Amino acid sequence: MKVYLDNAATTPMAKEVIDVMTEVMATTFGNPSSTHSFGRDAKSIIENARRTIGKYIHAEPKEIIFTSGGTEADNMAIICAVRDLGVKHIISSKIEHHAVEHSLDNVKDNLACKISHVKLDEKGNVNLDHLEELLSNSEDKVLVSLMHANNEIGTLLPLKEVGELCRKYKAYFHSDTVQTLSHYPINLEVLNVDFITCAAHKFHGPKGVGFLYKNKNIPMKPLIEGGAQERGMRGGTENISGIVGLTKAIELANVDMDEHISKVQALKSYMINELESKVGGVDIIGETDSDKSLYTVLNVFFPKFAKQDMLLFMLDLEGIACSGGSACTAGANAGSHVLKGINADATRQNVRFSFSRYTTKEEIDFTIQKIVKIINS
Repeated sequence: MKVYLDNAATTPMAKEVIDVMTEVMATTFGNPSSTHSFGRDAKSIIENARRTIGKYIHAEPKEIIFTSGGTEADNMAIICAVRDLGVKHIISSKIEHHAVEHSLDNVKDNLACKISHVKLDEKGNVNLDHLEELLSNSEDKVLVSLMHANNEIGTLLPLKEVGELCRKYKAYFHSDTVQTLSHYPINLEVLNVDFITCAAHKFHGPKGVGFLYKNKNIPMKPLIEGGAQERGMRGGTENISGIVGLTKAIELANVDMDEHISKVQALKSYMINELESKVGGVDIIGETDSDKSLYTVLNVFFPKFAKQDMLLFMLDLEGIACSGGSACTAGANAGSHVLKGINADATRQNVRFSFSRYTTKEEIDFTIQKIVKIINS
């Protein structure tokens, strides 16, 4: 048996997504910027996709900018906010994805932007009192950049509360929603968020495509020059088949979303119970309350045993795919910046298990069986 429990890194593409992408690749090859019928057909597909996506997140089509994925979208929001909106101070945290963290380093080093880090508790929760203190004491134009759900430990940010604080102090608000978009309902009509980001491959869509939501009232220039595509906001010929796949994946995710959340949350809770009863000595990293934790992510500290440093490798040999943290830092020797950011125990082996709508109870049982075998060997 082979088990895939690394869905926070990427998810398998849904058959329905592959089907619509294949059809478009076979029948629609025109350049969307061309004025002839082939180009107009391609352009129509993109604009229909934009309208469909906007409907699901309660945004206007013109607020959706298609990108190569979440990393580009995060870079665009942060760099353009400093370059075009007069932002001189960014408030973020020490456990953001590197797409944000490295963009912050960029604007700090090259655009003289001040970076402040909000305090976190041991579970990765943002200290809202400290956030308000930072906002109230800043004399510069501020961008708050905090992710909706941490990709390694799953702790959720209270988007509504943070958005209200940003509005109170007239700050812009960017949230990396790569791990949550199409996993939770998002209504941008009631959330005071100026930028959110999306990567299709996190919810059974294709890699290499996503989008940036930018509030229509925010004037910005493109990050990527070279053409007037995306209503002048991003140069480069659009990835038509990828955009169609992204749209289909969003449509599928919004069918019976509550039922899907309940099913995967039940599997996560079941795995926690099995680990605690059959392995013992484990500690969950991050929040355990389902209202405060991403239902697709479970990060666990295991008890110390003789071969703990080999746990991930040995699980892989048993046919189980999981990770120690973000796939974007796989192979690095520096350790997880997220675990460091919450002062977690660096001497214990942690494993991140992450689930999808295709995960089964049988796969969880198989994984538990192999973990017990490895620890007791």
